Amino acid sequence: MKIAFHGAARCVTGSKHLLTLDNNRKILLDCGMFQGMGQQTDVLNRNWGFTPSEVDYLILSHAHIDHSGLIPKLVKDGFKGKIFSTPATRELAGVLLEDSAGIQEDDIKYANKKRKALGQPFLKPLYTRDEALAAMDQFHVVDYGNWFKIEEGIELMYTDVGHIIGSAAVHLRINNNGKVEQLTFSGDVGRYRDVILRSPEKFSQADYILLESTYGNSLHDLHVPTPDQLLEWIERTCVKRKGKLIIPAFSVGRTQEILYALNQLELERRLPELDYFVDSPLSIEATEIVKKYPQYFNNTIQKILKNDEDPIKFMGLEYIKTVEESKLLNFRDEPCVIISASGMADAGRVKHHISNNIENSRNSILMVGYCEPHSLGARLQQGRKEVNIYGVSHEIHAEIGNIRSMSAHGDYEDLSQFLSCQDPKLVKKLFVVHGEFNVQTDFKERLLRKGFTDVEVPELHQEVGLG
Repeated sequence: MKIAFHGAARCVTGSKHLLTLDNNRKILLDCGMFQGMGQQTDVLNRNWGFTPSEVDYLILSHAHIDHSGLIPKLVKDGFKGKIFSTPATRELAGVLLEDSAGIQEDDIKYANKKRKALGQPFLKPLYTRDEALAAMDQFHVVDYGNWFKIEEGIELMYTDVGHIIGSAAVHLRINNNGKVEQLTFSGDVGRYRDVILRSPEKFSQADYILLESTYGNSLHDLHVPTPDQLLEWIERTCVKRKGKLIIPAFSVGRTQEILYALNQLELERRLPELDYFVDSPLSIEATEIVKKYPQYFNNTIQKILKNDEDPIKFMGLEYIKTVEESKLLNFRDEPCVIISASGMADAGRVKHHISNNIENSRNSILMVGYCEPHSLGARLQQGRKEVNIYGVSHEIHAEIGNIRSMSAHGDYEDLSQFLSCQDPKLVKKLFVVHGEFNVQTDFKERLLRKGFTDVEVPELHQEVGLG
């Protein structure tokens, strides 16, 4: 048995890990898109490092695009097997993949106009909306908490990791030549103090573990509650400077958490009377899906739901659906808050809002999650004087900030708690994935101090034997 790391290896995005059994059955863990990797991004997304038609099964941890975004291309390139996910992940993946295809098609049209003028050959998207829709036919749902027989000698169990609705750790029990071993892939581990979702669940002893490490060497700031931090930015930007507060936010997870925090401020009669816009059709769809799964909410939200049937709705909230409505926000002079995807500010409507508002010193751009080092969101936080957006250089006069406490990824204490159900001496090998290399090397040392004896930070496309 061996495993190869074809994404999220010494970087955060592109999660893809290929397990090959001794009988040559192949199981792919996640099929994520690389994001925010600069000029490398397209090349990385077009080259697998393996043959899709040889993969027997795909097991998906959750719906975020850096874990699911290349599924339609995998199918397009020859994969014919089943795709396993939790029910909520299947629903979310459906809307996220269609949205991803739409963004690609629009970006390609824009790029091809320039290429036509230069006499260059046209580009094609990784996949189309129709191809994204077709890929959904191969999904099969598996709920949390029970061993599911994939085929003779291979069983799957999902446990909740509290990262987004439907997110799961993947546990595979494999009978390899009469020897049963468990491999656990963490997916993305959430917070044990998440404001909406349940905490990550304990899991049975594993022989091999693949563990994410996005915040493997840092702690989130928990001293100032998220609603108070949001209020500070709203008052400073919208009330005092009469400007716009633009918040790039992932459509699944972060947007709902921001709305919940703003709702809390309204309940406490502290929310300024302004217009609050969610400018993302995807965020609207995702929010409705999240509301369909209240059983995944934590006990605090369960209690709130008894008195407040919609804890992410408040006065002044407006959802923007059409492109025309979105464009009108750029001509608006009144102070307001605009929450829009994507979270790294590298695509989608928020990139246009930043482009149109970044040179005005009354405005603020507030990052609320992890950004790949080459993404627009990361470049904004590097203290630069100017930034290039859609080929145009913009001077940065808007205030740039971030709220790190809002990350849906656990910090090193959360990750340590996630592993606390394991006997380190019984774990034969632990792979640190899904993180920047310097963070992973720090986290590796922490894991060794905790008693794990064999910890490896794999390189891209590296293959490692197990057992």
